[in-house]
Amino acid sequence: MKKQNIKKLLTGVLGTVLMVSTLLGAYPDESIGQKNHSLDQVSAEEYWPDGVGISAGATATVIDMNNGVVLYDNNGEEAHYPASITKLMTALVAVENSTMDEVVTFSETAVYENEGDTSHIARDVGEQMTMEQCLYGMLLESANECAYAIAEHVGGGDYNKFIEMMNQKAQELGCVNTHFANSNGLHDDNHYTCSYDMALISTAAYKEPEVAKISSTRQYIIPPTNKHTDPTVLNNGHAMISNHRTSKYLYEYAIGGKTGFTDQALHTMVTYAQKDGLLLCCVVMNEADKTGQYGDTQNLLNYCFDNFVEYDLQENVDLGNQVDTGPLGQNLDLLKVGEGKIVLPKTAELKDATNAISASDGSDKSVAGKITYTYAGHEVGGANLLYTENSIKKYPFHNVAPEDGGSKVKYYRVDFRLIIGLILLILVILLAFVFILHYVKKHKRRKPTKLPRNRHHERPKYTVIRRKKHRHRRR
Repeated sequence: MKKQNIKKLLTGVLGTVLMVSTLLGAYPDESIGQKNHSLDQVSAEEYWPDGVGISAGATATVIDMNNGVVLYDNNGEEAHYPASITKLMTALVAVENSTMDEVVTFSETAVYENEGDTSHIARDVGEQMTMEQCLYGMLLESANECAYAIAEHVGGGDYNKFIEMMNQKAQELGCVNTHFANSNGLHDDNHYTCSYDMALISTAAYKEPEVAKISSTRQYIIPPTNKHTDPTVLNNGHAMISNHRTSKYLYEYAIGGKTGFTDQALHTMVTYAQKDGLLLCCVVMNEADKTGQYGDTQNLLNYCFDNFVEYDLQENVDLGNQVDTGPLGQNLDLLKVGEGKIVLPKTAELKDATNAISASDGSDKSVAGKITYTYAGHEVGGANLLYTENSIKKYPFHNVAPEDGGSKVKYYRVDFRLIIGLILLILVILLAFVFILHYVKKHKRRKPTKLPRNRHHERPKYTVIRRKKHRHRRR
């Protein structure tokens, strides 16, 4: 094969490869830069429901517990005495720092300084109960000796250490106007909080399965102990959950809560309720009477259930339609939306909310960032953006499935390292082929070697020995 033909062949192959790579690169992810504002449009007139009032002097906060969105707030950061709703913080710190089968022993201080005219279940000095039984006594019957004994036990015998743990936990939760001085809520001028902070605390407490279960229990029986031969029957004092004292305040959507009262705090109450996917925590404080606390709570919960709706972000958000990808650049096709929900007024839709994307701080290697939504000046929820688990194992030109966070718009991704590797491989194969072809043709042109024929060439002579015939003469 002539050298010119080889050059032409190589040039043609290279041109073909380059043309293919160019065509592949001409179809990038069409979702990037696409002018689709389906998630970024904001309605012309944003409206946030705020048409329900509460009793004079009372404060209230309602939080969606799925995402921490404040749906209603009336002087939520105004400080008041909490009374026995304090015990939800006591329960939260206790379950985070102990196990339910640990044995709690009641000291003299726990018994004699926390009974008398206060709520109690008549425990004796030296009486022993499990942590779980103490929590039932504290949350159902609001037993103050149980709250004190729990604090002593978890604090390793140091009651004040437990109070420090309560205040530290309040700071971790983002409380803005809270300071605890005891574990049971008995009056102390330095023991105060606000409805907003109590909503944060109560939400965190409810996320602990033990607290959620106990606070929703209508009745529980403590078996005989080392000091009591008879079982102790406990009844939930929250009248929206239990009809132990009255049935006129029962509320069909209530699933748990805690009440409180002191002369200084007046009536305080935390209520958990659930309806149509909404999981709410309602806190009312500084209520003058029981009718006010129950009436305000029911009105607030009904109003929120009637005016708000929740969206599951995993089911409703398509990252491929994002325009502003923020600090994550153009790699959203490699991400998926984690668990998260947002809550909006029923007059709005998901497309009416404004979203923003922020990068992860790197503490969780599976999280790339976060998408957060706002509407009408309220942060209404969000979700983490997670790396797709199998993205590295996928074939480079394979589309990421929409359920894995990929775009629904078809596109082709180009891996330039793979293309260069393929080009080099093709060149090596081509050169080997050319070399073999050239070698074969070269050897086909040769004729087999023959001995030359000429007249001077003679057959080899062989020596023949002939016996001479002797003739015998006659004599």
